[in-house]
Amino acid sequence: MTDLKRRITETEAIERAKQGDEAAFETLYQLHKRRVYSLCLRMVSNPSQAEDLAQEAFLQLFRKIATFRGESAFSTWLHRMTVNVVLMQLRKKALPSVSLEETLESDDEAPRKEFGADDAKLRGSVDRLQLQRAIDRLPPGYRTIFVLHDVEGFEHNEIAEMVGCSIGNSKSQLHKARLKLRDYLKFMRAEKAKTG
Repeated sequence: MTDLKRRITETEAIERAKQGDEAAFETLYQLHKRRVYSLCLRMVSNPSQAEDLAQEAFLQLFRKIATFRGESAFSTWLHRMTVNVVLMQLRKKALPSVSLEETLESDDEAPRKEFGADDAKLRGSVDRLQLQRAIDRLPPGYRTIFVLHDVEGFEHNEIAEMVGCSIGNSKSQLHKARLKLRDYLKFMRAEKAKTG
């Protein structure tokens, strides 16, 4: 019987979940859990917080699945709901961010880790840690639009629908986010040049 439940389509799972079928809801969870968690993680940059927010997004889905009318793709509707959950959390309180250095130095018993020497092949390029730190510094609204467009690949009309803003606002926020990222990355490179 479980093999049969795993083989149902997303559309069937949605309809069954609307009727209160827990196995159908589990199917939807399995289909979308990675992407929902990934979206939360990119927005808050904190794995523990992202797990909590992903769980909250699925609780919202469980509560609101009956309101899904199929006017947009289910994944778009779920992602809009997830973005709203994260944005509501960001509005409630500023999320603390922990740098890599702090996590390495927090355990007194652990040996201190030294970062390796510069790789001549990579000199001048932006590494992933620098980019992630720069993204983390963006204001929440800019970060959300940047992640949805440049990382997740959503179009401005989809983002506008998810976030509840105009297409022009989405484009403007993305432009401003990119400008801020460039400034942050230039500053980071200048700081690295001074110390390195």
